[in-house]
Amino acid sequence: MSYTIPIGPYHIALEEPYKIEVECEGENIIGSSLKVGFNFRGIEWLAQRKNITKSIALLERVCGICSNVHSMSFCMTLERIGSIEVPERGQHIRMVMAELERLHSHLLWAGVASELIGFETLFMQIFRLRESVMDALESISGNRVNYSMNRIGGVNRDILDDSKVREVARAICAVTEGILIPLLTTDQTVIARCQGVGILTRKDAIAYGVVGPVARASGVDTDLRRDQPYLAYGKVDFSVPVQTAGDVLARVVVRALEIVESCKIIDQVLDRMPQGPIHAGDIYSVPAGNAVVRIEAPRGEVFYYVASNGSDTPLRVKVRTPSFANIPSVAAMVMKNTIADVPLIQAALDPCYSCTDR
Repeated sequence: MSYTIPIGPYHIALEEPYKIEVECEGENIIGSSLKVGFNFRGIEWLAQRKNITKSIALLERVCGICSNVHSMSFCMTLERIGSIEVPERGQHIRMVMAELERLHSHLLWAGVASELIGFETLFMQIFRLRESVMDALESISGNRVNYSMNRIGGVNRDILDDSKVREVARAICAVTEGILIPLLTTDQTVIARCQGVGILTRKDAIAYGVVGPVARASGVDTDLRRDQPYLAYGKVDFSVPVQTAGDVLARVVVRALEIVESCKIIDQVLDRMPQGPIHAGDIYSVPAGNAVVRIEAPRGEVFYYVASNGSDTPLRVKVRTPSFANIPSVAAMVMKNTIADVPLIQAALDPCYSCTDR
């Protein structure tokens, strides 16, 4: 005889409000259903009723962790419509911000996962590193969250002193390679809690259309920074970590390896930072037209479609976040696992329900 257990929408095991109902036989899960929509804010609707400058600030608030990538994607879409060329220095500064944001996102996720596993010492170590990333972001933008760096045609602030950023990136790379990765791949607590849990096969990953680290942990070798380079990603050397196990441990390892690659990208970009302007001037409208931009955010592909009628207000703004693509796969991940594994499995997805509900 089976029974249904509702988890959420407000539950101590969930980072944000959503609801998962699991059907169990004893402790084993034999079915599940997901419900989102508890945080709906109407951001796309609002963006179509504000001028472009206000919409940049609005869309930066789609996600609290990936705020920079949303304002950057929106600006890049408008730049594509208006054939606006971003100066090389502006492109490089955008890359530094994007990779620092990736470090922040991955470290935040790794800390939350460590706490769920019950590894408090690792949680504190990871959050100490996260704090240093936020300090580096503040040293560039003046803000620890919602950086207000992007504008149409470039960025608002220059990197006048890169020593803080270099110091943070190299320290995080050293700790990740020397401590975190060996610990995450050999510690018995981590392995016992994560290995073989929440498996998403490569076939299911493709069927569900998952993106980002979730896809790469299931053997899908994809990364827009490499496959469809934007900004100056085609000029830097980096690897795309891929694992094939598809379990929680694989998702942990992929993100840990991506932390190292992001640190290497930051170092290269700062070494190659060209001189010159950081933006193309004051731009408050673009010609009539439409464009699509796809960016590799920390959680995976962010999709932006913007249509313009030539005024200073967007005609249409459409956003698809990586969590929107990834969340349905939880239904496959929880199958044949126990009810006690559900919090860890859903957290291993690194879901953002606020940006999904946007």
